[in-house]
Amino acid sequence: MSDTSINTRTKTLARAGEAGFGDYFALLKPRVMSLVVFTALVGLLAAPVPVHPLLGFAAILFIAIGGGASGALNMWYDADIDRIMRRTQSRPIPAGIISESETFAFGMFLAVFSVTMLALAANLVAAGILAFTIFFYVVVYTMWLKRWTPQNIVIGGAAGAFPPMIGWAVATGGISVESVLMFTLIFMWTPPHFWALALFMKSDYRDAGVPMLNVTHGRPATRAHIIVYTILLAPIAIGTGFTSIGGPIYLTAALVLNAIFLKGAFDIWRRGDEQADADNYKVERKFFTFSLLYLFAHFVAILVEKGLAPYGLGGWS
Repeated sequence: MSDTSINTRTKTLARAGEAGFGDYFALLKPRVMSLVVFTALVGLLAAPVPVHPLLGFAAILFIAIGGGASGALNMWYDADIDRIMRRTQSRPIPAGIISESETFAFGMFLAVFSVTMLALAANLVAAGILAFTIFFYVVVYTMWLKRWTPQNIVIGGAAGAFPPMIGWAVATGGISVESVLMFTLIFMWTPPHFWALALFMKSDYRDAGVPMLNVTHGRPATRAHIIVYTILLAPIAIGTGFTSIGGPIYLTAALVLNAIFLKGAFDIWRRGDEQADADNYKVERKFFTFSLLYLFAHFVAILVEKGLAPYGLGGWS
């Protein structure tokens, strides 16, 4: 089906008031939500305090809903630029399926519901971190940083780094060095991950007036920032292997993953714009794709260490 046909169909549905479950689910940014759910689950399971499966399921569900609320409120505020950027024009608001006011009401309801229910199901610390995460993503990042500074993704990346801390707090009722390390791993991973995307989606951000680093400082500066943040990320990722959530399996995985990630960042840094344009940003696209595996594999390794610990095979015990 062509883009024209899709747009015609969605506008017809909007006029007919036929927005369905799938349209509202799309407001929750399900791909982003999947990362929230996974990292929160790892934080919960890696914690030293066992959680009843029913409580764990409920907590992860409410965390997912809170993450979805952030996505919906982000789409509400960013509707104007979503209509400009090619990769966001098919979202429910710019496609004309759901109105901005409906999206705002939907997002606010989910935000209040998720925080309240997590407080009742788990504890106030976990609920408080979830509430702060939603506030940070919607107000600090979306409303302020995103359109104001090229450091938007650096500071704003904290919003996506909180879920493992929330999961840990569900189990323990508090914050620890381990949960902060999981936060820091995601926090430091976010800039090179998104800057690689920005390099080959450069026209979208420029056209929408979003001051991404590649728009304000150019692609060479963006490449330099990618390698600097990747170098800073490596010792954090590897160092986590020597804590209670790490172990020989995690450490081995971290050494291999960070060697590959550093090599990819170096390849991006040494490239010129003409070379990147000539091969349609092949290296940058490869780095971006691997960055997803990079983060996923680190958290899987944490789970493996936790799962093998009772058998004397995981961790440093």
